[in-house]
This record gives sequence, structure tokens and C-alpha cells, in this order.
Amino acid sequence: MKLWIPFAALALALSPLAVVHPVRVSGKSMEPTLIDGSLHLALRSWCAGTPVRGEVWLLEGPSGPVIKRVIGLPGDHLEQRDGELFLNGPRMDEPYVRRIDQGDAGPWEAGEGYLLLGDNRRESQDSRAWGALPRSAFLARIPLR
Repeated sequence: MKLWIPFAALALALSPLAVVHPVRVSGKSMEPTLIDGSLHLALRSWCAGTPVRGEVWLLEGPSGPVIKRVIGLPGDHLEQRDGELFLNGPRMDEPYVRRIDQGDAGPWEAGEGYLLLGDNRRESQDSRAWGALPRSAFLARIPLR
């Protein structure tokens, strides 16, 4: 048998991992959308395109990998009033959020980066604490059904 055949077979077997990345959810910050301990296949950043508002991404956060939803795009202005989010003026419709975090907070400016929040606002460390993250922090997009 030729020596290159097993290497070619291994490369072929691992090639889907260049595009798809398995991700296990750790924590409750994205509930009810993503459940703690669940496993999802994420599309790696290099082939997932530019982040779009509402998408869920695996990111390199200030303290390590996190999963959050894209809320603010570059140039956006976000603030919280009576627990509701206001994006560039109008109130945001957020059907994926079940329990809002009461009170007023912000404003937060995206600048050249992105503002990312967890769906379970009471359990989420996110852009409200860290500020905006650059595009380079995006590792993989988690498609939702």
C-alpha cells in the first residue's frame, strides 16, 4: 500500500471539521434558545459570512469562549429603559427573550465592533459589561432551526 493513502483518507475524514465545529453549551445565558449541556454544530467564521443582527455566535469573549446573540452592529447605539432594549431609537422586538432584566442601563455604543447579549439577560455576562467586540472575536455561527 502506498504511504500517502492513509494520510489522504485521514484528511478526507477530517475535512468537514474545517467548516463545521461542534459546540457544547455551557451555562444558562442563552436559555431558552440554547439549553445548558446541549450540543450544536456551528459554521466556522471563515465561511459563515458577516454577522447579522439576531444571529447566535460562538465568540472569544474577555474571559474565554462564549455564546451570544448579535444585537448591535457597527455604528449602532443601544440602551435599556424599563427592561426593554432600544436600538438607534426604536424599541427592539425580542421574541427570544423570556425574562427581561428590569431597569435602565446603558447607553452602549458599538463603534466599529458588535454588541452581543445573552437571551437570558439575568444570567448573562455580555456586552453590557464588556462593551463591543471586534469582528476578529467571532469564531463560529450557530444556526438556529
